[in-house]
Amino acid sequence: MAKKTGRRDSIMMRALHGRILSVDFFRRNWLIVLGVVVMLMVYMTNRYTCQTQMEKIQKLEKELEVAKTERIRAKSTYMSRIRESSMQHLVDSLHLGITVQDQPPYRLSKSK
Repeated sequence: MAKKTGRRDSIMMRALHGRILSVDFFRRNWLIVLGVVVMLMVYMTNRYTCQTQMEKIQKLEKELEVAKTERIRAKSTYMSRIRESSMQHLVDSLHLGITVQDQPPYRLSKSK
């Protein structure tokens, strides 16, 4: 039992003095440390890219919503302008003398 507590004290003392992660540790485990660092860098890069893309998607969705609203407004304005009553009112206000025909247009046929 005394050996285990001595070892614990030794590990505790090494941790307090900052000697757990020594040059020897990195020399023995350099490949694992490098792998962990690379994985952390890939994770952070992926997270940053994901966040920026999500912000871009939200911005584009807002722009799309504004464009849809503008299209509906323009369509409404157009539809109100091409109504027959609106056109007749415009013609009357300009005093063009154009009226709506009572009869349908004649169809001309070519005779042989």
